[in-house]
Amino acid sequence: MQKILIFQQNGSGRAKIEGIKEFGQGRFIIETVDIDIPLPPVLDDTSPYLPETLEADLVMDFFKNRDLSEDLSLLCDKLNIPVIASGKKHTRGRAVCPPT
Repeated sequence: MQKILIFQQNGSGRAKIEGIKEFGQGRFIIETVDIDIPLPPVLDDTSPYLPETLEADLVMDFFKNRDLSEDLSLLCDKLNIPVIASGKKHTRGRAVCPPT
């Protein structure tokens, strides 16, 4: 089974997670990383919020904070893990950013 690691802020990926569970029909292992605390609009250091390494076949980014999203994209690029960050415009990393 493929492992999907989902990063979200304040439940921002909840509907997508439920859709993957419903329509994926048990074909995926889904793990979430939740940040449910208020964050400033700019984070100079995202290391307290992101893991140093991760294991997944696919990462989905539902962060609302741009700094978290871009640093997550860079981490995944380094680890050669594809990232989907719908509706975002990354300037760093190689996340796939389809329009929503």
